[in-house]
Amino acid sequence: MSATSGDRFGAAGKQADSASDAAKTLIMRGNRLDSRDLFSTERELIIVHGEEHYRLRLTSQNKLILTK
Repeated sequence: MSATSGDRFGAAGKQADSASDAAKTLIMRGNRLDSRDLFSTERELIIVHGEEHYRLRLTSQNKLILTK
């Protein structure tokens, strides 16, 4: 099973410049995603939940921070 992320926002909340910036295929195993796949190119990503935008960041100490 794969999940595709790709709205009009790039990893830091900026509008994506091209289709290649807006789409990424992730492999799910059951209900799990490996964070190394999520953060392979960026240390920050935007999660859209309904009308809300959340920012998921990977810190320098390898911790995750989710903020609204």
